[in-house]
Amino acid sequence: MSHLAPTGKWDARYLGPVPHDSSYYAKCMLGGVLACGITHAGITPLDVAKCNMQVNPAKYKGLSSGLATLLREEGQTGIWKGFGPTFVGYSLQGMFKYGLYEVFKDQYMNLAGEELSNKYKPAIWLAGSASAEVFADIALCPLEMTKVKIQTSPSGTFPTSFGAALAEMSKTKVETRYPFGSLVPLWSRQIPYTMAKFFFFEKIVQVFYTHVFTEPKESYAKTTQLGVTFASGYLAGVVCAIVSHPADSVVSLMGKPANKGKSIGTIASETGFAALATKGLGTRVLMIGTLTGFQWWIYDSFKASMGLGTTGGK
Repeated sequence: MSHLAPTGKWDARYLGPVPHDSSYYAKCMLGGVLACGITHAGITPLDVAKCNMQVNPAKYKGLSSGLATLLREEGQTGIWKGFGPTFVGYSLQGMFKYGLYEVFKDQYMNLAGEELSNKYKPAIWLAGSASAEVFADIALCPLEMTKVKIQTSPSGTFPTSFGAALAEMSKTKVETRYPFGSLVPLWSRQIPYTMAKFFFFEKIVQVFYTHVFTEPKESYAKTTQLGVTFASGYLAGVVCAIVSHPADSVVSLMGKPANKGKSIGTIASETGFAALATKGLGTRVLMIGTLTGFQWWIYDSFKASMGLGTTGGK
């Protein structure tokens, strides 16, 4: 039987269309690089507007007016600030987020055994995604801090080119707390976000294949499977954006010069929970919904092209 290891014992690594060996995990890591690096870098203008709406809401009141202000004051380069660290940072994050999710999911299923794995699937998804994100954020943190500093510093006060910005962050690390000063707020934003992203994705895929496409998943065309992937990813992304927005606001506010040296608690209490939860939320829902839909679609398209099958099922 396909779910049995060569030893004859049940093994989660043999449940899919191909065995989950080191080659499988490496391909999943590469799929994660493509999924996260391309999508995050591609929406840099939305990210620049969102960060500035969080840091300076009096000046940047909405998405379109915020982009218009940036274009008027800084030109085309203004809305693409931080493209370099965004692309590199999120490529690294995606590599660990998706690749290690596959690793941890298999490990935890094997620890739990066949019966408990089937009974407590959601707990496996949550534990696997949280574990993967811990490592993904360590890789992302120095680049995320650099990106936020580039995007929220007034024009002319901080270098915008990738190399110069990294050098400046390193030089001023006492005040910027570079490279890992934002790791705790990043974890508090990204771990709940990733747990929601993977849990709701897997759950929505399961609903699709249980109630809508009721034949075995493999019997449907790849285009149908990837359509399910995109729809599930988009819906999961909307939930994620709402769950993680307050922490995302804190990460952006930490880059504001006026908040230099202030603790996370102080920044949060001064801003107020309502503002943290709502400022820039509409933009982020649009951004993260689309982003998550495309990330899962790119990831699964890559997996399918490699003969690894799409993610999730009944």
